[in-house]
Amino acid sequence: KKMGSRLAFAETVEQAALEVLRIAKPQRSIQTNVEFYTALLLEAVGFPKEAFSNVFAAGRVAGWIAHAREQQATGRLIRPQSRYVGPVPDLVA
Repeated sequence: KKMGSRLAFAETVEQAALEVLRIAKPQRSIQTNVEFYTALLLEAVGFPKEAFSNVFAAGRVAGWIAHAREQQATGRLIRPQSRYVGPVPDLVA
């Protein structure tokens, strides 16, 4: 029952987000990332919440390595298409 209500909530959030994106960027075909539901799946199979970030990162390591190798081979820095909007990090000298 708990998982069903979480799934229903996630589906509602997904549809609302997709609708906002369809309005904001009508020229783009935007789909939900497969990782959107991963936390629900991990919870359902008993992973502790503290492990979720590690599992997400493990799935991306191959891509990060591929980007690093491509940057090395081409000498061109790969730039993300998004902007960081979080707090300014403290710089350590």
